[in-house]
Amino acid sequence: MGRGPTGKWEWHDVVPKEVRNAMTKQEAKRQAVIWELIKTEMVYVKDLETIETLFIRPLRESEIIPRDRLPAFLHDVFHNFAELHGHHRRMLDSLFEIQKEEHPNIRSITAPVFDAALNWRDAYLEYIPHYPIAAFRIDDEMANNPSFKAFIEQCIRHPDSRRLDLKAFINRPIPRLLRYELLLKSILEASPPNHEDQEAIPQVLDVIKDLGKATEPGVQAAKQKVELWRFHADLIFKPGELVDMDLLNENRTLIYTGKLLRQPENNFDITGGWSELFVLLFDNYLVMTKQREKDNEIKYHVNRRPIPLDLLSLLSFSDPPSQRSGGLLRPRTKTVQSIAGDTASLANGEATNDSRFVYPLQIHHNGRSGGVHTFFTENAQARQEWKIKLEEAKGLRSVVQEANKVFEIETLSVDTFLVPSLHHTAAAPSWNEEGMFTGKVTCSVPFTTADGRGLVAIGCAEGVWIGLRHDSKSMRRVLHLKQVTQCAMLEDFGIFLVLADKSLFAYHIEALVPSNPPSPNTSRAPQKLNGNRDVQFFSVGTIGGRTLVIYMKKKGIESVFRVLEPVVERITEKAKVPGGFGRFAAFSSSRSEWFRVFKDFFLPSEAYDLYFLKAKIAICCSKGFEVMDLADFKSVTIPQREDPRLQAWNRRLEACIPLGMFRSSENEFLLCYSEFGMYVDRHGDPSRAVLTVEWEGTAERVACHPPYIMLFDTRFIEIRHIETGRLAQIIPGDEVRCLWDGRGGSAPPILTPGPDGWQEGGAQDARVHAAMRAEEAPGMKGRAGIRAVAQHVFELLPTIPLYLPGSLASPSQSTYFPQSSSPPHSPRLNPQWRG
Repeated sequence: MGRGPTGKWEWHDVVPKEVRNAMTKQEAKRQAVIWELIKTEMVYVKDLETIETLFIRPLRESEIIPRDRLPAFLHDVFHNFAELHGHHRRMLDSLFEIQKEEHPNIRSITAPVFDAALNWRDAYLEYIPHYPIAAFRIDDEMANNPSFKAFIEQCIRHPDSRRLDLKAFINRPIPRLLRYELLLKSILEASPPNHEDQEAIPQVLDVIKDLGKATEPGVQAAKQKVELWRFHADLIFKPGELVDMDLLNENRTLIYTGKLLRQPENNFDITGGWSELFVLLFDNYLVMTKQREKDNEIKYHVNRRPIPLDLLSLLSFSDPPSQRSGGLLRPRTKTVQSIAGDTASLANGEATNDSRFVYPLQIHHNGRSGGVHTFFTENAQARQEWKIKLEEAKGLRSVVQEANKVFEIETLSVDTFLVPSLHHTAAAPSWNEEGMFTGKVTCSVPFTTADGRGLVAIGCAEGVWIGLRHDSKSMRRVLHLKQVTQCAMLEDFGIFLVLADKSLFAYHIEALVPSNPPSPNTSRAPQKLNGNRDVQFFSVGTIGGRTLVIYMKKKGIESVFRVLEPVVERITEKAKVPGGFGRFAAFSSSRSEWFRVFKDFFLPSEAYDLYFLKAKIAICCSKGFEVMDLADFKSVTIPQREDPRLQAWNRRLEACIPLGMFRSSENEFLLCYSEFGMYVDRHGDPSRAVLTVEWEGTAERVACHPPYIMLFDTRFIEIRHIETGRLAQIIPGDEVRCLWDGRGGSAPPILTPGPDGWQEGGAQDARVHAAMRAEEAPGMKGRAGIRAVAQHVFELLPTIPLYLPGSLASPSQSTYFPQSSSPPHSPRLNPQWRG
């Protein structure tokens, strides 16, 4: 019945004439509509089957779409169509059963339709909102994959397609629901007053209408997501300036788009023209673009570096409107108040249709390439709308970031380390007669003593303080040294290292914070590890199972390094009675007897830092990163500036300071400079098409807590994912600086990432300490009335993953910190450890 291309499908073609004539006109209409519903259902089910046979199966059996992308493409385009097919195949079979029993005079088909409508609800609620995404994927693949485009054109010519393209097929379920409404209403109108359909069909219509309404929010959300994806695809960055804004993230939102005007860059408007920007406000970035149309396609050329909302401040949105200049070399704008005859309404910024006037707004970008940006709108309403949307976006960003931050601040001290207020710094010493000011905090290191106490040492301009972690009241000064810049702890040897005023000292930690009972063989006298005051920095690490200390001295333009190795036997031997008198009697007579000289070498360039790799060392120097094997001192400088890909970057590489080198994956490293990062392979060659990741700030230090790196600008801490370079978090502050980057303390060494890269939810212990300026402490004044400013010292603690099993051990709550006399060079501490 009705099969083949020449089959007759209409009701009057399949029902004998005498049967039709025996029916009333109303009943004949009713039977015709019932037949129309069954017939169109047959076509619909056939089309759903054609999706599988004509499109999906050939795609699976070919290389039209690369294998690695095919599963995601099939899911995005066809989604749960097979589920819809199952529901409608079962409904069609039920309709066929009714036809077999009742044709040509069918009493009702409402029951199977009602049953199907109740069962397919969830499937349609999933399929219909997904359609905009499916359509976008098809358009995107057609535009970028010639093989796919040719395949679709071939399918259109196939007889089963009825000259319809793929988008028409995947769109079929959406109008089909509307079709049910029309057909069921027609059946209802043609049904006799007492017919069962008079009661049943309205119930089915309510279910279908409710389904349509229920899909509307999802469709709108999908359309917004597709709009965001289209912007992502159509954004054009300048070469070398690509910013990964994570626009394909499932949670990303496009909050607002609109036009803003900007004055010409020079001081006079030569042409009378203004720059018109199309600005996109996402929930994480503000992006300024210029629209350009080519071949009927609009592209958005990024005009300036996108601004993270974390670094965006709103300044002024209430300044009076300005008048655009109209002539050659006239000043660009004049405020309304300066224009004679302007109305009071304009001066108050009220709406006007006068195109001569523009309404200024100001925002501030707190990044390296930022500053104050002044834009203009064409009316007051547009300016107010931008203000509302920007405030909404910043508020949303703040809430989302607070809930999803990857690191949180855990205070180590907020009221111990004080400096004079800037207003009095020139007139006041860093340490006054009351012992109130500690000077600037410069370094810290956490460690655990032999008796299990979790302590932290904090160095500053006036010495070293040690106390219990997370108990700032326990902090006491244990070393009276000037200009402390670095400290480290060799826990396995019980040795504490301090670099003060360019001299490197070693102390038995037992001499600084004795255990209970105290060790009998502890030498109270420190040892000086270098000669003259010429040490620039030192680094502690392990190579081949050997713990090494390497310090650097400058000699002209050269950097001279000495490698020391601690000797356990000398460190643990019974302390000798120091001989001699005078100023240096406290120091051991034999310099560096706890350490032996392992190696000496030099580098013909200025060095800034030194990192221990798995089997080699990496020296950050003016030439880049010098990777050296200590066994034979053979080295290679990376990146190779002779590489043709780096020719355009040589000037930047020379101008920026190398800060750190970290593994981003099993066979890749991230080289961190003060302004950008560069991914290189194991040979030091650039490993990615986009050579660099530009930082938002100017980094003075960098630290790594896998899978993140932390970049320290004086205004904020910039946290990025080490594998993608993507910005994850901004921690704002004032006078921000890194105190401890994970080296030379109790933190375990960073392991090599596996084949799948770094995994989330790694080490939960803090690996990084930092400090920033706190609020001026009210009431804390010296005798001269100098106001004190506190320095907030804190650790960056990774947020606890929700899936982390088991209970987490809380920080040590031990309060045992015995009173003891300090080393001979330091006076006895009278206050109790617990204040």
